[in-house]
Amino acid sequence: MRTIRDIELNGKRVLMRVDFNVPMNAEGKIIDDTKMTAAIPSINYLLEHGARLVLMSHLGRPNAKPDPAFSLRPVAVCLGELLQTNVIMAGDCIGPAVEAMAATLGPGQVMMLENVRFHGGEEENDPGFSRQLARLGDVFVNDAFGSAHRAHSSTVGIADYLPAYAGFLLETEVKMLRQVLEYPQAPRMAILGGAKVKDKLGLIRNLLSRFDILLVAGGIGNTFLAARGRKIGKSLHEAEFLRNAMIYWTSLPESASIF
Repeated sequence: MRTIRDIELNGKRVLMRVDFNVPMNAEGKIIDDTKMTAAIPSINYLLEHGARLVLMSHLGRPNAKPDPAFSLRPVAVCLGELLQTNVIMAGDCIGPAVEAMAATLGPGQVMMLENVRFHGGEEENDPGFSRQLARLGDVFVNDAFGSAHRAHSSTVGIADYLPAYAGFLLETEVKMLRQVLEYPQAPRMAILGGAKVKDKLGLIRNLLSRFDILLVAGGIGNTFLAARGRKIGKSLHEAEFLRNAMIYWTSLPESASIF
């Protein structure tokens, strides 16, 4: 795996995918910056080695159109406080104005793009959208482990147009997964969380073939419980996915169980 240690960074514009899909309260205040702090080691390394850094992320599900409720502006402010530096906020994630802003970045400066999901091309992994993103950097760095499973423009498509490298967070997570999957010690148990069942169906089946026990928690677990008639109150779940969740569950091996 090629990592940011393999890049001659001085003066390079680094277009970096981070996972800053952080939880916010009703007032738009970040209530947990864990995902942001996890990316700080990679960000600091890039800045310390003279990179001109352009960050991109998604936030929530704005349905492929601009929505102030899902703007990354509060995230840029919070990141500036964590880094103790000014983070320049772009008005969009593509377009001539954004390209001009990226071109004027100096070594050690940080720019945050607006939510990539404000454009339908992101989740469609549209080549045209990927090319527009690629104009903002000389190299692409992916440090968004939490989003790396999605074949979107900012995680996969852009790698067709720029040299691609892994950040420290992605490198660490991949190493840990390889260790668990390739050299497991029995009995083997995996714990899977998250909100969306449909994003994890393939992963669930894959894990069941490799582990002795799979614990499913969070919104995913709630959806399966609700599909089986269990009472979950107001807990997070995918109400529209209950029928599909039950069909999927009945297709799993007999050894699979949920409590």
